[in-house]
This record gives sequence, structure tokens and C-alpha cells, in this order.
Amino acid sequence: MSQPLAALLLLLAINGALALKICSFNIRSFGESKRENQKVMDVIVKIIKRCDIILLMEIKDSTNKICPTLMERLNGNSRATTYNCVISSRLGRNTYKEQYAFIYKEKLVTVKKKYLYHDLQDGDTDVFSREPFVVWFQSPQTAVKDFVIVPLHTTPEASVKEIDELADVYKDVKGRWKAENFIFMGDFNAGCSYVPKKAWSSIRLRTDREFVWLIGDQEDTTVKTSTKCAYDRIVLRGREIVSSVVPKSSSIFDFQKAYGLTEEEALEVSDHFPVEFKLQFSKVSTSRKRPFSSGRRTRARRS
Repeated sequence: MSQPLAALLLLLAINGALALKICSFNIRSFGESKRENQKVMDVIVKIIKRCDIILLMEIKDSTNKICPTLMERLNGNSRATTYNCVISSRLGRNTYKEQYAFIYKEKLVTVKKKYLYHDLQDGDTDVFSREPFVVWFQSPQTAVKDFVIVPLHTTPEASVKEIDELADVYKDVKGRWKAENFIFMGDFNAGCSYVPKKAWSSIRLRTDREFVWLIGDQEDTTVKTSTKCAYDRIVLRGREIVSSVVPKSSSIFDFQKAYGLTEEEALEVSDHFPVEFKLQFSKVSTSRKRPFSSGRRTRARRS
């Protein structure tokens, strides 16, 4: 191999590593039985370790042991990379409750502020089944130094209304904090029969071009081979964060293929694949205005 080529490959490898990976993962019914399943937990921990920040959804453990268990598994005796966890209260209208949790690497990001969105607008009360748990992160090593993440796990039948309402959440956060960079992500149930094509025109998060969608409508974020739906999404708002996305980094992580699992084994972990993207570190040029291909598919199709 020639010296210039070797240098180029090394530069590309370094630039690829100098990025903050942000992920979103609906771990179906993440409760006591799944927490005690060592084989499943091994896969979950592997997935989390791939990410610098990861949103976990559908946490249903009333004993509040999910975060402590994961911290024990992730941190162990190692001091090289330490993780922390911030988790919402238990959310839901009736007896069924879920929580959002963010797990993050402490060396890379810190939590600046957080709050639970108050779904109490006049004439439009209680839109969300599980109100967004809004977290403002500081990230000194990335090109964009801070950003707000707004998570959402919709009720499937109310997905159109709940996704649209994220525009009001954006306004609410802007009224509270001097934040300019936003990430909206989660299991929006934004596909197939829950959000038909004709419904997109009534969703402000789509009609307002300032919101940039990274996972396209044609993608498949589901584990089952019998389904093909783009339920899980990532949406950005803010010129700085949009310009800081690593080119072609938005993708779906097919953990079934990556870890050699059968469909049955994968479904024991979740019926969703994680979605993810990367933000450039400050050493990497961020001169491009929109350096990514929205909705790029990276997972291999299964026959």
C-alpha cells in the first residue's frame, strides 16, 4: 500500500471515530422478566455500548431497577469509560406506565437541564400518552456544543396528533431555555397504517422545512420480516446541528444480523431496531450545509 493511500485511510478512520453517536431504541416491554434474562441483557448492553447517548423507551419496571442494573453492567470495575443514566417518572394515563431513559458516556456529555413537558395547553390538553421528557445536553467535544433531545413514544392510534404536537413542544422549550439545536427522536409509530401518506400534510414537524428528517418513510425499523414500517425516527432542528451531522451516518442498526441472532432470538430483545446518527467532533470540518443523505438505509435486507 502506498504511503499517501495509507495516510488517507488513517485520516478517514480517525475522522469516523471522532464523532458522537446518538441512538434511539424501543426495548419492547423492558421490565423485570427481561432484566433477569441474562442472554437478552447481554445483547442490550452490547447495543448500548455502541452509543455515546442512547434513548431507551418502553421501560415498564415498577421497581425502578433498570437504570441501576444497567449502570452495574456497563460500568463494572472499569474507570476508562463510565456511564450515567437519567430517567423520567412513570408516564401514562391509566395503570399502564412507561419511562424514558437516557444513558450517556460521562466523558463526552453532561446533562445541563431537564424537565417533563406539561401537556396542558388550553383547548388541546393531554395529547400525549407519555409526555416528552426533555433533556438539554452539553457536549464540549462536538462541533455543536449543546443540544436538546425530545423523546417520544406515541400511542399508535394517536401518532398523527402526537407527532404534530412536537411542534408545540419545540415552542415550549424555546420559551424556557436559550437552546438552538434540537433532536426529536423515538418510536413515533410513524409508518404503515398509523401514519398514512395523506396524513403527513397535517403534521407540522413535516410541513415546516426547518425540521430535518434523518430516517426516511421508506425505511424499515422493525425486526419481523413480515413487517416493513418506518416507526422509529430522528428529526433535527437548528442550522448548527444539521450542519454538524457526519455524512451518511443516519442509519438503522440491525442487531439481529450484527450478532448472528435468529428472528425469534432478536424478538426476545425487541421488535424494533435502534436508529442512530453521528455528530462531528470539533476537529472535523463542518462546512457543509447538509452533509447527510436523509433516510439512508444501511441494514441489509433479509431474504
